[in-house]
Amino acid sequence: MMHEYSGAIHIHSTYSDGTGSIPDIAGYAGEVGLDFIMLTDHNTLKPKHDGFEGWYGDTMVLIGYEINDREDKNHYLAFGLDRTVGDQLPPEEYVRRVRERGGIGFIAHPDEKRNHMAQHPPFPWNRWELDSYDGIEIWNHMSEWMEGLTEENKFQRFIHPLRSITGPAARTLKRWDSLNQQRFVAAIGGVDAHAYKSNLLGFFDVEIFPYKVMFKSIRTHVLLDEPLHRGSPQHFEMEKRMIYDALRTGRSFIANAYHGAARGFRFYGVAGSTLITSGDGIPLSGGLRFVAEIPQHARLRLMQNGKVLHENMGTRLEWKVRERGVYRLEAWIGNKAWIFSNPIRVGLDA
Repeated sequence: MMHEYSGAIHIHSTYSDGTGSIPDIAGYAGEVGLDFIMLTDHNTLKPKHDGFEGWYGDTMVLIGYEINDREDKNHYLAFGLDRTVGDQLPPEEYVRRVRERGGIGFIAHPDEKRNHMAQHPPFPWNRWELDSYDGIEIWNHMSEWMEGLTEENKFQRFIHPLRSITGPAARTLKRWDSLNQQRFVAAIGGVDAHAYKSNLLGFFDVEIFPYKVMFKSIRTHVLLDEPLHRGSPQHFEMEKRMIYDALRTGRSFIANAYHGAARGFRFYGVAGSTLITSGDGIPLSGGLRFVAEIPQHARLRLMQNGKVLHENMGTRLEWKVRERGVYRLEAWIGNKAWIFSNPIRVGLDA
């Protein structure tokens, strides 16, 4: 039996450029039913050293940090570390050090493009020759929101920050699918929450993206073999590692909660008596089939190497696998993306 928990990743507090304290942020997460949140303040683990990691009611607060290079590019979300890996390092060095010290790392907003707000330039990843990262953030709420911003739509996008999100950038999905044909690369989703405050139309200051609002959008769900002991400090370190391992190995999926509760979604393979979960690499066999199950009616797409192999409407999809490749599942509601599984690689591992 798998135990499912949903959380929000990529969050900034007053320890860097966010506007909320960690206890307040944890409180907002609890109000919307998040099981965990993962803080990523810029270039600091001070909130962890100050004792803010732990349980807040039924919500687990995990503290990593966001690293960047000297040019403020190549942002990297690092977790599972007790101290920072060093300042002003090139990407090859901090990616290597995170792994060597037993941490996990995900490339943040990898293909970011935007030019509508000079004070918020893009921060893309440009060191794709590196290969020791664990995964990438395929869907970032703030990046998508800002990339779609124009003079004509800015009022509506400020008023409706959740409604304007439609799905991950096609260029990022294409890159992710390509990377997985070489080796497994896990995907996460991020909110990139700061709770920015802005002067709206020159009349009054408003909090444009409150944490509580952002926590209703892109979530990452993890599947664990054991249940969490909510509020139990003696189990915290072990259960933190369970969540990190699920993210690293792809036993997780990404969903936009604004379109509906995704809890209960599953994408798996069946070969005889063997059950294959997302993140697995398996040989091609004659009896292999994929199954997807979702909690509400949607358009299901089975993807092979980045292309639609099969799709149907409903709450279930089944497909007999006949070819090698990278397989993953998408669910769409209308023209809005809802759920993205991590992939299963078939016949690609030696």
